[in-house]
Amino acid sequence: MLRFFKIIAFLEGISLLLLLFVAMPLKYMYDKPEMVRMVGMAHGLLFIGYIVLASMLKMEENWSLKKYLIVCVASVIPFGTFYVEKKIL
Repeated sequence: MLRFFKIIAFLEGISLLLLLFVAMPLKYMYDKPEMVRMVGMAHGLLFIGYIVLASMLKMEENWSLKKYLIVCVASVIPFGTFYVEKKIL
């Protein structure tokens, strides 16, 4: 399950970066909101999957509360999931 979580973490991190640095500028600078809808939906689903899997892993692998909170907070920080994957997991 940890391997699957790492894959979801990577995809969630990529989707956040696409949302922040590609889709949002397209929406506000070029009046093209279509990309935000597509990337935003993908990011939302990946985010939910990330949090659910993190919660399952917390119980399965007896993570400390500190480790669990770091993993969860990293999902809302650009490049945070990449840091967690390399340093925490």
